[in-house]
Amino acid sequence: MGALAAGALAEGGKVIGVIPHFMKELEWGNKDITELRVVGDIHERKRVMIQDAHAVVALPGGSGTLDELLEAVSLKRLALFLGPIVVLNTRSYFDPLLHALELCISERFMDPRHQAMWSVVSEPGEVLPAIHSALPWDSSSRSFAGI
Repeated sequence: MGALAAGALAEGGKVIGVIPHFMKELEWGNKDITELRVVGDIHERKRVMIQDAHAVVALPGGSGTLDELLEAVSLKRLALFLGPIVVLNTRSYFDPLLHALELCISERFMDPRHQAMWSVVSEPGEVLPAIHSALPWDSSSRSFAGI
C-alpha cells in the first residue's frame, strides 16, 4: 500500500488512509499521505472506507484484502454499496477466489446476475476504464439478493 500511495502522491493525487487506533500506536500509519484518519477498530475502518468510496479496487494482498473485497461484494449484493468493484488480477492472483465466486453462482448460492457486480482486469492501466465502464447497480438488486 505504501508504494501505491507514493505513486499516487507523485502524480499529484490525494491519498487518505484509514487505520484503527492500535495500528497508529504501532506506528503503522503512513506519514507522507494527504490525510490519515484514525478510527476505533477494524470494523469501523472497513465501514469508513466503503462509505466514502466511489469505487473499490482490489490489488493482490493478504487476508485483510480478501476480507475487504468480499465485504464490498456482500454490501453490493445487498445494495448497500453501489459503486464499481474492480479486481486487479495481476499474474492470475485472484483466480482461486474468482473460481470460488463462480462456484457460488453455479451452486445457486448467488444469482447469475451477481457476477455483474465486479469486473476483472489484469493490468493496472485497465483499472480506470473498468471503473468508468462498470454496469450500473442500484437498489433494485435487492430483489434477487436473498436467493
